[in-house]
Amino acid sequence: MSLHGQLTPNNLPAAFVNRMQKQLSDAPLFFEALQSVPPVSIRLNPAKLPLPDSPFLTERILSKVEWCRHAYYLDRRPVFTLDPCLHSGGYYVQEASSMFLDQILQQILPPHPLRVLDLCAAPGGKSTLLASALPAGSLLVANEVIRTRAAILKENLIKWGADNVVITQNDPACFSYLRNCFDLILVDAPCSGEGMFRKDEKAISEWSERNLQLCKERQQRILKDIWPTLKPGGHLIYSTCTYNPGENEEILSWLLNQYDALSVPVTHTLGDSLSPTLHGYQFYPHKIKGEGFFIGVIQKTGEQKETPQVKKEKKSPVRLPEGLQELLPQDQEFSGYNSGNVLGIIPTRHAEFTALLDKQLTVLYKGCELAEINGRKFKMQPALALYQCLDKTRLICKDTDLESALRYLKKEDISTDAPAGSWVLITHNGMGMGWGKSLGSRLNNYYPKEWRIRMSTD
Repeated sequence: MSLHGQLTPNNLPAAFVNRMQKQLSDAPLFFEALQSVPPVSIRLNPAKLPLPDSPFLTERILSKVEWCRHAYYLDRRPVFTLDPCLHSGGYYVQEASSMFLDQILQQILPPHPLRVLDLCAAPGGKSTLLASALPAGSLLVANEVIRTRAAILKENLIKWGADNVVITQNDPACFSYLRNCFDLILVDAPCSGEGMFRKDEKAISEWSERNLQLCKERQQRILKDIWPTLKPGGHLIYSTCTYNPGENEEILSWLLNQYDALSVPVTHTLGDSLSPTLHGYQFYPHKIKGEGFFIGVIQKTGEQKETPQVKKEKKSPVRLPEGLQELLPQDQEFSGYNSGNVLGIIPTRHAEFTALLDKQLTVLYKGCELAEINGRKFKMQPALALYQCLDKTRLICKDTDLESALRYLKKEDISTDAPAGSWVLITHNGMGMGWGKSLGSRLNNYYPKEWRIRMSTD
């Protein structure tokens, strides 16, 4: 819920107002910005570019987000639910300040493959950014401890269409056995949410000085749990959506005092570096076009230590049916897996590590699910329709107009002239949305019911 026009110092917590007046020399401009309309921004999926010339977006694009590739401001907030390109994973609606992560990644990522953990990943904005920005051959483990939020994370990452992702649902402490396993860890920490005040009324009602302290203690616990999993030489990116120094620069200082680590500066034209030795970047809505956000980078020092060894199990390789194999890129190596009756793939270079995760963690999803196998028959899975590397030339495709696309996304039947019994990839402007199965004159709609559009599209 947007609260622009309502957030004056008179209706914000008095203790918050007093702190911000001390924290900022230009506090009146800050409080004035809280009364303005929040900017709307999106980030395109580079694996699904070029985005079709859809009036839904192109007529609304205002300017580029200067610190993030493929990111744009819109002139107003449309009803995103009514754009099939969103459901196809063509873009992600993300707050612009948080996209500064891309600026950092461009400076710290090496050219070789990495193993990366996004610890507090839901709803998936930073995970989808990571999936696109990481060097080829990398693996992203995206984790969310809360079940309902993990389901949203899974949906958003499946729609993004990458195959180098594992989605888990675990408390940070559950990762402790993975000592020295990750080259990069992102902790977008649960926080007091002050930076979202003009967007989220709940964040205001839950704010208290006591809650600030609880957030700080939780952030320290999360970082203490996860620090052993970072390789020496690896980077930890820490971020929040709050202005509170106790959850931001004080956390970075605590990390430096607690562990062998260095604070890493970022070359930029935005934000504020804290000191010559402590580098953190705080974004304010009266200084940049975005919400409140804080981010800093810490590099772990010390010598490389042993990592957990994956005990290889002698298993017969999972073979893919020819009808599925031909839909995959032929220049990459994949390992098949069975999850119940569902057949999926994971890049072969990550198969052993993924097996280790399967044993120790609650894995919700991995790689790309292809089909549910029943004897000689198979039922196409939604993820395959959204897969970035799907070879559409080997499929029967039905490209829909806007009206038919929205009917399909509402899980209504649409017409077809495909041969009865054939699987049909439903697309809009060439982008895959999901599957249908021809019944002769119409398609049986296989769009997941939990994803369907529930609002009126009239």
